[in-house]
Amino acid sequence: MTAILLFGIIVAVFCVLALNKVLMWAWAAFALCAAFAILTLYGGGAFAYVLLLLPGVILAALSVPFVSRQFVARPLFDSLRRTFPAISDTEREALAAGTVGWDAELFSGTPDWAKLKAIPPIRLSSEERDFLDGPTEELCEMTNDWDMRHNRRDVPPKVWDFIKDNGFWGMLISKKHGGLGFSAQAQSLILGKVASRSPDIAIICMVPNSLGPGELVEKYGTSEQQEYYLPRLAKGQEVPCFALTSPNAGSDAASMRDIGIVCEETYKGKKTLGMRVTWNKRYITLAPKATLLGLAFNLLDPDNLLELGKEDIGITLALIPASHKGVVIGNRHLPGGNLFPNGPTSGDNVFIPMDFIIGGRDLVGRGWGMLMECLAVGRAISLPATSTSAIKSVLRTTTAYARLRRQFSIPISVMEGVEEPLTRIIENAYAVEAARAMTAAMVGDGQKPSVISALLKYSSTERMRQSITDAMDIHGGRAICDGPSNYLQAAYQSVPVGITVEGANILTRTLITFSQGALRCHPYLFKETEALQNKDTDRGFDDFEDAFYAHLRWSLANATASTLHNFSGSRFAKGPGHAPEIEQWYRQLSRASRSFAFVADLTVGILAGGLKTKQKITGRMADALSELYFLSAILKRYEDDGELSRDLLIVELCARNSLHRFEIAIQGVIDNFPVRPAAYIMKLVALPLGIRSKPASDRLGKKVAALAVKPGDVRDRLTSEIYINENPADITGILEYTLKLAVSLERAEKAIEKAVRSGKIQRHYGSDWFQQAVDEKVVTAHEADDLRELDELINKVIAVDQFTPDEVIPHYKDAQKESAKSKSGGSVNEKQKKVAAE
Repeated sequence: MTAILLFGIIVAVFCVLALNKVLMWAWAAFALCAAFAILTLYGGGAFAYVLLLLPGVILAALSVPFVSRQFVARPLFDSLRRTFPAISDTEREALAAGTVGWDAELFSGTPDWAKLKAIPPIRLSSEERDFLDGPTEELCEMTNDWDMRHNRRDVPPKVWDFIKDNGFWGMLISKKHGGLGFSAQAQSLILGKVASRSPDIAIICMVPNSLGPGELVEKYGTSEQQEYYLPRLAKGQEVPCFALTSPNAGSDAASMRDIGIVCEETYKGKKTLGMRVTWNKRYITLAPKATLLGLAFNLLDPDNLLELGKEDIGITLALIPASHKGVVIGNRHLPGGNLFPNGPTSGDNVFIPMDFIIGGRDLVGRGWGMLMECLAVGRAISLPATSTSAIKSVLRTTTAYARLRRQFSIPISVMEGVEEPLTRIIENAYAVEAARAMTAAMVGDGQKPSVISALLKYSSTERMRQSITDAMDIHGGRAICDGPSNYLQAAYQSVPVGITVEGANILTRTLITFSQGALRCHPYLFKETEALQNKDTDRGFDDFEDAFYAHLRWSLANATASTLHNFSGSRFAKGPGHAPEIEQWYRQLSRASRSFAFVADLTVGILAGGLKTKQKITGRMADALSELYFLSAILKRYEDDGELSRDLLIVELCARNSLHRFEIAIQGVIDNFPVRPAAYIMKLVALPLGIRSKPASDRLGKKVAALAVKPGDVRDRLTSEIYINENPADITGILEYTLKLAVSLERAEKAIEKAVRSGKIQRHYGSDWFQQAVDEKVVTAHEADDLRELDELINKVIAVDQFTPDEVIPHYKDAQKESAKSKSGGSVNEKQKKVAAE
């Protein structure tokens, strides 16, 4: 019993010391005291004394600064300095771009809940609300997706004019420069609402407000560029595009082959310093319509005309009028059946003066950092906005369709096979909206979250892909037949666009989110890396030593806390304490954050530069980080929405599934970690009892699905701020109108079904079963009229479009005439022509 008590005291003191990150001398005192306590209790020979006291003696020696510096810090510093891979200038710029926020809290293992709560909830100014409810609603109403996508393959002039005249391209441009100056939250919601009606129109509105000339000139342009271009861009007098992607570079913009050579030439009658630029770009949205081309290229100065003392100046950004001599622009790509203008642009030795560079001569070679910051905001706002609205839109239509569509005499929404994918859509709608809103609020507060934006881009677009696929499965044949009444086809066709643009998801998941995030968000790793590469060796060593020992104390604290929380089921984990009904999920998130921080620390510390090649590992770590971020946003949304009790089931569903997926991702890292001793340590600390978090139960999923398939506040909150109408002549309006009618007639519908099953009523084509129901006193005459209307509406809801052959096949009638001539001998085939010639 005494031994157990002593062991317990030693473990308890160890945990207290580790969690408080005490200095070396405290560990030395602890080790010596523990050794003397054991020896006093049990005794022992000389070997036992040496074995037990040696750790304390070593720690005591290392607590002397001179000893630790000469025997630990200095040898380690020298070794790492020789072997640690150098960080290139472009990598350094990418790491320096943007800011860190809640992502750093998750990497720390000890998230500060006060910082999460301090992120503002959704707030719009009256002007922003009026725009969302006014021009945005009007734009949605005037949009006919089928007409644009199938008939025109273009946007009607009246829609182009409406977008320009109402300032949709000037949302991020400040008011002093003629723009709307809207917040990031407003931009996100406006783009999302437009996307819920037409993904193509949303892309047309999105690109000038994402990575494009507007944002770049607003942030980095010279005063002359800002005064001239920004008002023109805001009013739609210029149609902008930005040319970044090259065929051979793809997502690796640092490897682009597009170059500019600094030179002097005669321009507008006088000798001018400028560049001869050669480029070949593709996938450039709005390029075929563009009047203003933003261009990224690598600038070279072989004759040192810029007097910078180097030939390779670096990536540079320029603004070039599309009418400028030598600019080739105007062809089109056809991206997956979508209609938004997209195409290539090129130029061969095109001379442009130095003042075409965004920011002028002072910003030559600074383009990579400029791009990274602007890409971060684009990933954080535009794509999450359109992904979120797509999920909410398919949830709105699919819940209505599943309630109205009947199989085996019941709505398919109550069938478990349908309930399962429907529940996934609900989860994604709640979670992605939570993450979208939280991230937009961060951007609105001035943050430039490069890691979070990458995480959110790939996660939101992947959840969109899953949700739209689930919606297609539930609709079945109704969704795969294209036509004017198909409200899913445009979204389905747009999925690959979201997955691919602004960094393809494979790249974003495996090479950016965790690999960049680990260096950017880790509390000590970037400091250590900078110290190792400091040209001033003495200063570098001092910085490294401070960061290294702080790193050790932090790692030990995380390992201890993670082990404690995983064995205790998070009972001692810390939550904010201000929302008791979700406190358990905060504690679980705290536990998971500790585990993530520990595994991330070992992963980066051991693999180091090899992270770039271990992309399956980094991909799983990115998945784990994504789950932590989304769960944080989910809990915050619940509180921001007013802690509505009816949403608790949805929060529980999201939390359980998120924690389960988190543990699967961590388990995948452990199972495949190349250094097996480290993997065993990860297992012991992060998942000592295996995967313990179970996904949401079928019973919980059934309850959540039931909340969303009927009109009410839950369904409305899940699908807020998208375009909704109840016009039965509209492709989605008919769903809303019919759903409300069906719910009001549920009792009468059930009575009819019961009468059909009993044989009282014969329901088949050619019979009026509604009148039979009245005659049999199953329903009243008034109910029969309403049910007849409902039946007609449901038939329209489930109907698919059909076309005549000449509508489907171009020149069908001409082909028919030619075929008729051939059969009557009126035309001569090629073989007959050959015989005649001979």
